[in-house]
Amino acid sequence: MTGEKPAGAGTTGGTGRWDRVLALGTLPVAATALTATIAAYMTLVAFGNLTDFDTNREFVRHVLAMDTTFKDEDVMWRAIESRAVADAAYIAVIAWETAAAAVLLIAVRLWAGGLRRGDLRRARRTTTLGLTMVLLLFGFGFVVIGGEWFQMWQSSDWNGLEPAGRNVMMAAFVLVVIHLPAARGSREETR
Repeated sequence: MTGEKPAGAGTTGGTGRWDRVLALGTLPVAATALTATIAAYMTLVAFGNLTDFDTNREFVRHVLAMDTTFKDEDVMWRAIESRAVADAAYIAVIAWETAAAAVLLIAVRLWAGGLRRGDLRRARRTTTLGLTMVLLLFGFGFVVIGGEWFQMWQSSDWNGLEPAGRNVMMAAFVLVVIHLPAARGSREETR
């Protein structure tokens, strides 16, 4: 029965309780929730690396040193054994994670404001920037550089490809959702 409201639904031109509940089921609201999820995740990732610095510092050191790979002489020239360089790379990763988290937290605020105003362009652009940062970190940084250049895929002890892949998929999924036509909203310009 299309167009029929459930019993108890508001009848005052879309201002009823049921209409307000159904408004939570829109794609822009879902985009807001998904952005908030990634923002919270990246915030916790950065926080974890800052408060438990040594655990992932060792990960970065081992990946760059390639000391748990097959040690094929044709690729071992790529290894970076300098702890100072590895630590600098790790600090750069944490800085990037922190920046991505900050951009995504700003995006969540913009989504919330945009939902009220009906203009989601800034929220979408900011989320796109933050998600691109996540994709670059985990896709390019971990999969391409760590996984292939430093042969992380060969290590059974220091292999972060599976979690990196999950992070890439999660960020890519949200990126697609926020750019679906229905996520643009009826009152938003389509620039």
